[in-house]
Parts: sequence; structure tokens; C-alpha cells
Amino acid sequence: MTISPPFRADIVGSFLRPDSVHRARAEHEASALDDVGLKSVEDAAVRDIIARQADAGLRLATDGEMRRSWWHYDFFGMLGGVRVVDSDHGIQFQGVTTKSQVLRVDDRISFPADHPMLDHFRFLRDNVSDGVLAKISIPSPTVLHFRLDPDAVTTDLYGDDHEALFDDLGAAYRMAVKAFYDAGCRYLQFDDTAWAYLCSQVELEKAAARGIRTDGLAERYAALINAALADKPADMVITTHVCRGNFRSTWIASGGYEPVAETLLGGTGYDGYFLEYDTDRAGGFEPLRHLPAGDKTVVLGLLTSKDGTLEDRDAVKRRIDQATAYAPLEQLALSTQCGFASTEEGNLLTEEQQWAKVRTVVEIAGEVWA
Repeated sequence: MTISPPFRADIVGSFLRPDSVHRARAEHEASALDDVGLKSVEDAAVRDIIARQADAGLRLATDGEMRRSWWHYDFFGMLGGVRVVDSDHGIQFQGVTTKSQVLRVDDRISFPADHPMLDHFRFLRDNVSDGVLAKISIPSPTVLHFRLDPDAVTTDLYGDDHEALFDDLGAAYRMAVKAFYDAGCRYLQFDDTAWAYLCSQVELEKAAARGIRTDGLAERYAALINAALADKPADMVITTHVCRGNFRSTWIASGGYEPVAETLLGGTGYDGYFLEYDTDRAGGFEPLRHLPAGDKTVVLGLLTSKDGTLEDRDAVKRRIDQATAYAPLEQLALSTQCGFASTEEGNLLTEEQQWAKVRTVVEIAGEVWA
């Protein structure tokens, strides 16, 4: 088993919010609970989720995103120049739509020194046990660009081309990487739906309708990510999770990784890639042949976080073996395909089923990479 991340048994990051958090957030929204009271409830939930991860056998811990409403909008809305605003539409999943909120860019994009998620990480750091690595996930810079509506940029700083904000966005993320590193973070993850959408003709057509220039976008996104990672310290591991959508157990995109695999795996400076492989919507393992030999790791998301049915262990092992036809076993690891609650609503399974999934990941990994 590896002693540095990504671990052979790893996780994407989010967990189901307990009832205590749901109640506290509802009371806070109704002005029946103040900020201090909400934080106290969230603190307790984070401590509990840290302990549950250790009990499941993980060698890392996240805060489960207990303090977030969205996996991405919360972080973006805390950047300088970016706001989350109410809208007449949300994000359309298969048969369900999220809350009606969108992003607006109304000033120069920057990373503030007091970004609240730095304190979220510090609390996590201070509450993990010795030998457990604290991990935090933030949305990739590509997600901000891909989610922008045609009228989302209201400042004259970036003209009419949304890609004009790439320089400031890359600089903001370089500052974010440094700030998390200075706070003690050695395991950071960029969550990213954009790469999965680039594998879907349906989503590409939607993006084009929003005014996004899709031709050559993978290469420009790789350049943006590499700009964000340009100053990454040598002892900091930064991975990415490529997601096809995860809201109330539904999804958005279909399509194998082949259209982007060479650029993503070979052309970006990530140390590891969490790739969803829980359904045939992800295609086969053939794109893994583009993984460069060396220290990079692909974490195979072979167990679904969208329902509570436990996968057959032998079937999971067979799929890992099939993946080794295209990438060596020593460069592979295992996780669920996504987190269990990319938004505060959470997926449609119980907490007991959630932890059974995590324990199964740990046990299978222990047998495969013993």
C-alpha cells in the first residue's frame, strides 16, 4: 500500500450531511440560529466525519464538505470578483434541476488572503490524528469558465471574451495553492466536471450555445490548469477528480475519456486523476494508455456513490485487472466514482450504506495491493 497520496484506497471528498447539519442550516436560513451556533454544529459534524473515516481504515481525511452548500459555488463565490446570484434557472441534471443560482464575474478575479476555506482546512488539519493526512477539495478553475452564462461577465476588464479572464484565474489559483500549502495542506484536489463535458457531444453543443469556443478547448484548459499549478511545491500532491455530474444520485454527461485522455493525462501537471468508471457511460479503460510512466496515479472510481447497493468484490477486482492492460497496477488505485454529497442535499443512500462503500474500497485495495 502506498505511503503517500493518492492512496491505494482513497476518496473523492464529500459525505452525506447528518440531520444535525440539515437542521442547523435550515434554522440559520430562517434566522433562528446565528453564525456561531451554525459553526458549532458544523464543527461537531466535521470531528465526527474525521473519526468515521479513520474507523473505515482510510489514511486520509476530508471535512466531508460539511460547511458547503455546493461543491463548487461556495468556493467560487468567496473569490474576489465572483458572486453567486439567484437566477431563473439552475443546472439541469437527468430529470432534476439544482437550486436556481448562477455565477457572476463583476470585478478582477483574485484569491483573498482570508478565503474562508483556508480556515475550513485549518480546522481539519488540527483535528486529524497523527498519521492521517488532511485532504481538501476545491473546484478546478476550468469549472468556473465552463459554467458561465453568456451574460455572466459584467465587468469591462475582460472584454467580450470569457477566456480573457484565464490569466487572472490562473494567478488566483496559484495564490490559492500557496495559501493552502502555507496552511499545512499537502494533499489538494481540483474537482472538475469540464473534462467530462468535453467528452460529451451533447454538452459541447450546449456550451457552444452559451458562447463558449469549444474547438481546441481541452488544450486551452490544460494551459489554464498548468498555470494554476506552476508554483506547486515539490512536497505537495495535487490531484483532480473528473466528474460526470453528481446531484441527488443523478448525472449529466456521458462519453468515454478518449477525446481528452492524451491532453488530460499527459499534458497537465497533476499528480493523480480520479476517473469515474462506475457505469458504461465512462467507456472502457483504453484511454489509460495515455498515462505517462512514472509517479502519476489514476484512481479508478469503480464503486458508485449514487446508490447503496454494494458491488461484487470479485467483479471489482476483475475490472482492476482489466485496467492493467493499459496502465501498470503500481500506477492505479481505488475509490468510489464520486463523493456522496456534491451538494448539501446528498445522494439517495443511507449513511450506513455510505460507510459500507468506503470500507469495501479499503478492503478491496488491501487485497489487490497487499
